[in-house]
Amino acid sequence: MTDQSIAMVRPRFRVSAPVVVLFLLALFFLSACGGRPSVGALEVSIAPAEGTKNHDILIVTTREKDSEPDTYFSGERGSEVSFAEAVISVPPTHEPGAIEWPSSLPGNPETDFVTRSASYISDEAAFTRDINQRLAKLPKGEREIFLFIHGYNTRFPEALFRFTQIVNDADLNAVPVLFTWASRGKVQDYIYDLNSAAIARQALQKTMLQLSKTNAERINILAHSMGNWLLMEAAIQTPPEKRKLLAGKLQDVVLAAPDIDIDLFKAQLKKLGPRPRPYMVIVSRDDRALRLSRAIAGGKERVGAYSNDQELAELGAIVVDVTDLESLDSSHHSKFAQLAEFSPQFRETLGKSGLTSVSDMGGRAKTSEGLGDFIGNTVTLPIRIIAAPVTLAAGG
Repeated sequence: MTDQSIAMVRPRFRVSAPVVVLFLLALFFLSACGGRPSVGALEVSIAPAEGTKNHDILIVTTREKDSEPDTYFSGERGSEVSFAEAVISVPPTHEPGAIEWPSSLPGNPETDFVTRSASYISDEAAFTRDINQRLAKLPKGEREIFLFIHGYNTRFPEALFRFTQIVNDADLNAVPVLFTWASRGKVQDYIYDLNSAAIARQALQKTMLQLSKTNAERINILAHSMGNWLLMEAAIQTPPEKRKLLAGKLQDVVLAAPDIDIDLFKAQLKKLGPRPRPYMVIVSRDDRALRLSRAIAGGKERVGAYSNDQELAELGAIVVDVTDLESLDSSHHSKFAQLAEFSPQFRETLGKSGLTSVSDMGGRAKTSEGLGDFIGNTVTLPIRIIAAPVTLAAGG
C-alpha cells in the first residue's frame, strides 16, 4: 500500500495515545503467540528416552472439559469443578527456565516436553485420596503440597507445561497441584479472563481448604499474573475461622508479576492482615504484559511492575526485583519461572538473612543488590531483594 493510498483511507478522527499503545501491544502479543499449543497438544508419547525426568501433576480446574482427543480442557468455563492428572516428561537437554515445546506432536522426549499419560479423576474424594497417598510416600517432616495458579492469556497445556518446568527446575520434593481457571489464552480476551477469574474464586477457596484438610504438613502457593488477583480475592472471601485452618499449614506465598491494581492490593492486604511469614512479591518494571494491563485498567500501576519497591516492602512483602534480569520470553512476563532453578537457595538464604520474618528488622529495610551475594560465588543474578516491617497491612 502506497503512502497516497494510506492517506486516502486514513480515518477522520483522532486516536488517543493510550489506545494506540494498547493496539500496538496487542499486535505484539498476538504476533508472539502464533505457534502456541491448542487442540490435541497433550498427545501421549511412549517413546523411550534416557535421562528424562517425569513429573506427575495433579489438576483442579474450572475449565470446561474438551471432547477433542488429547486436549482435556478448553478455555471455556465449566459448569462444575473437574479433576485430572498428567505425567509430563522433561528432556535431558532442558535449559532451566525454558519450555521445550514439540515442533510436531507427540514430540520427541529426548528434546521436548512430552505427555506420558493423562486422565480425568472422578471426583473430589478420589482427588483427596490421591494426594494423601502421595504424601504418605514422603518422609515425615517433608510432606508438602505445592499449589500453582497461572495467569491471564494462558491455555491449559501452557499452564501444565509451565508448572512442570517450575517443579523440575526447583527440584521440588512435594505434591504438585495445578489450579487452572478458564483463560481462553487470547490477548484480546482480557475481560473474559478477568471474569473467569472472578467466577473461579469460590472454587479456589474450596480447593485451598480441601488441601488444608489433607495429611500435608505444609502448603506453599505460587501465583502468577492475574492468578494473584484470584488468590487474594479467594482469601478475602474465606471466612476468618476457615482462613485460620489454612494458615496453620500455609508456609510460603509467592506472588509473581501480580496483575493487581496497586490500590486494590493495599486494600486486600489491610483486609487480610499481616502474615507470620510475609508474602514474596516478584516484580519487573519492564514487564510488557503488565504494561498492556495498565493501559486497559485506566493507567493504574500493576503490583508486578510497580515503580516503588520500598513501598511494597513497607506493605509487609519481601520484594524480589528482577527488572535487570534478562528475560527468556518477549513479554518479560515470565521471569519468575527463571528463578525456579534457585528455589532451594532462595529459601535457605532468606531464612538465614531473617527475611522470612518481619519481627526482627528493627524498623528499617533490608536490601541486597545482588543475589549472587546470597546464594554463593557460583551464581550471580542482577536481582534486588528488599524487606521492611509491616506498616500498612494492619488488618481490618
